[in-house]
Amino acid sequence: MKNWQKTSLAIALATATAGAAFAAGHAAPTRGSGAYSWDSLAQFDSMDLSGVTVTVAGPWLAPEDDYIRRVFEPFEQATGAVIEYNGSDSFEQQILIDAQAGTPPNVAFFPQPGLASDMASRGYLTPVSDDVRETVLENYAAGQSWVDLATYDNENDQKDFYGVFYRADVKSLVWYSPDNFADYGYDVPDTMEELIELTEQIAADGETPWCIGLGSGAATGWPATDWIEDIMLRTQPPEVYDEWVSHEMRFNDARVTKAIETFGFFAKNDDFVAGGAEAVGTTDFRDSPKDLFSVPPKCFMHRQASFIPAFFPEGTVVGEDVDFFYFPAYESKDLGKPVLGAGTVAGITKSNEATEAVLAYLLTPLAHELWMEKGNFLTANTKVNTDLYASETQKALGDILLNATTFRFDGSDLMPGAIGAGAFWTGMVDYVSGKSAQRVANEIEQSWKEIE
Repeated sequence: MKNWQKTSLAIALATATAGAAFAAGHAAPTRGSGAYSWDSLAQFDSMDLSGVTVTVAGPWLAPEDDYIRRVFEPFEQATGAVIEYNGSDSFEQQILIDAQAGTPPNVAFFPQPGLASDMASRGYLTPVSDDVRETVLENYAAGQSWVDLATYDNENDQKDFYGVFYRADVKSLVWYSPDNFADYGYDVPDTMEELIELTEQIAADGETPWCIGLGSGAATGWPATDWIEDIMLRTQPPEVYDEWVSHEMRFNDARVTKAIETFGFFAKNDDFVAGGAEAVGTTDFRDSPKDLFSVPPKCFMHRQASFIPAFFPEGTVVGEDVDFFYFPAYESKDLGKPVLGAGTVAGITKSNEATEAVLAYLLTPLAHELWMEKGNFLTANTKVNTDLYASETQKALGDILLNATTFRFDGSDLMPGAIGAGAFWTGMVDYVSGKSAQRVANEIEQSWKEIE
């Protein structure tokens, strides 16, 4: 996830959950009370970790630092261990400095798996047991995806499993106005084929189906990379997506150029996008969805991640004025329901007798539920009580994760910066400005070769 998006996502989801009945204060509820999965705590009752301190570092600052401390309270009470959390707004830099100095925390929460992978390749992460791995496979929707995302090369270039994902975000969303859909007689599509038909139907009715903007200052172009990533996951198996992201497959492979052209179907047709195709590359992504709310509507759909309500008109209520649906998969391709998103992976950076127990605790439904009810938290853990989500909006987002058959991270964030935050971004602007998909893919491939 782009760094600025972290703040935007927090703002947006806080807005979406406004009015939800949050638990009073930050203290964890009394064991046995409420509708929490207290039974998942029983496995830790026999552990005597009295006198053991586990230092934990992560990116969460106030108020979320209190939320994660609250999450750990039942584990501390059950085992006698002490968990000390320290949040930093420069976590990505600090964790590497501490690891190189030999003074890392015991456990670290990595906002991006790329950083965790880099740490593992340097010998700064400790592999996690098969028991933890099996729990992920058993308890998480698309469990193999989450195992894959935490499996990295060690310092000997051998694969090991290094961590558990705790908290996730969803990008595979299309935003729309339920009132506009009802007024014009449009139905929410269940498949990509239906989404394409709906796009053509709206245009045939003399209306504009999409609002798309790639503008983002120095980061202009990134919204299109999310489109391409989602399309790649809907047209190719996940292992092909992984090969593309790691450059085991060339960027100008025909499968990639086809995905770019599929994006072009939506974005390069003057009848399909607000302002016409020439406006796509220059319209700021923050301004683009506002056309959903004009009267009459200037567009009917906007594909964007869960943070985008932060840029909706003031007073917009998610679930009433605007809603979302899953960016659908092709029924004809039989690739399940892939989801593009992000998440935070916890890994052991300095092991002691309690660190693996901490990771095992983070896989329990209870550890997720205690933050879920506070808001701004989604999980792929299938064992949680989803009624504890802070709002119906968050529950609906969580359902998308629970129904996923494949989960993958934002590919551009995992590519080298010169590609994912450089040539890929500018290439997408060039594409909507008139260059062919093949030419753009060839140029991005050349940029890859120049850094290898």
